[in-house]
Amino acid sequence: MLKRSRSATSTTLTFALPTATLDGPVSVVGSFNAWTPGAHPLRRRSNGTASTSVTVPAGTEVRFRYLGEGGRWFDDVDADLITAEGGVVLA
Repeated sequence: MLKRSRSATSTTLTFALPTATLDGPVSVVGSFNAWTPGAHPLRRRSNGTASTSVTVPAGTEVRFRYLGEGGRWFDDVDADLITAEGGVVLA
């Protein structure tokens, strides 16, 4: 799940996955954190999801992927576009 919360100057993107689908630690990496693994780990929540949020300037094109256990990369079906390099969302 990918959610957006916009203001006049910035957008907060919340990346969330159901905890039942996770087989270990997962982080979201992308253009907002120089593709640094572990910089934005998903934290387990009481609602059955694991999530993290980032805030970027409004209108920014964000590219991202999830990085799971054992170096497994995967994409978010809620992205605006999925390319060979991962998901794309316009913040």
